[in-house]
Amino acid sequence: MLGKITNYFKGKKKMKALKNSSPEMIYGYIQGGQLLADTRVGSSTSFVGKENLKLADNVFIGQYNFIEASNGITIEEGCQITNYISILSHSSHVSIRLYGDAYRQAKDPIGYVKGEVSIGKYSFIGPHVTIMPGTAIGKGCLVSAYSMLKGDYPDFSIVAGNPAKVVGDIREGDKKLLEEHPELLKNYDKWANE
Repeated sequence: MLGKITNYFKGKKKMKALKNSSPEMIYGYIQGGQLLADTRVGSSTSFVGKENLKLADNVFIGQYNFIEASNGITIEEGCQITNYISILSHSSHVSIRLYGDAYRQAKDPIGYVKGEVSIGKYSFIGPHVTIMPGTAIGKGCLVSAYSMLKGDYPDFSIVAGNPAKVVGDIREGDKKLLEEHPELLKNYDKWANE
């Protein structure tokens, strides 16, 4: 009887600890033995295929993201990957639908898509975005929340929608701010004009 009571209270302690736990930002990321000191990753983000993930330093990856890098993902310096984002380098949903329960036995299934994903310097990916295999996002882009991207998006694009389309150029807003704060122009030009 005493054992049951002890286990009951141990279980209660564990439940309380779980209730009080919350995601945290982890400062510093180790990639290939090298410390990326200014990269921050949310503790609730899940990585698959980490060996094919190339992160630059000074990247922010928020909470509740799924990053599947089996076919290669590159995230360049200064990118902000907010929350609830999926970045995929393969997609089997069409194949599974076509093959049904025979999918697991299929060799090189029809409809299976794979491809590298790249996100250019200082791009911002809003919440609830899905980035499909074979997508290239240029530098300085802003991707609006709830967008689904597949394909190529040029530098400085404002991207929105499902499917996502280029809806503007971020430099128009940047120009106004840089005119108001010319002291920032040197920093901006350093990465924007490479």
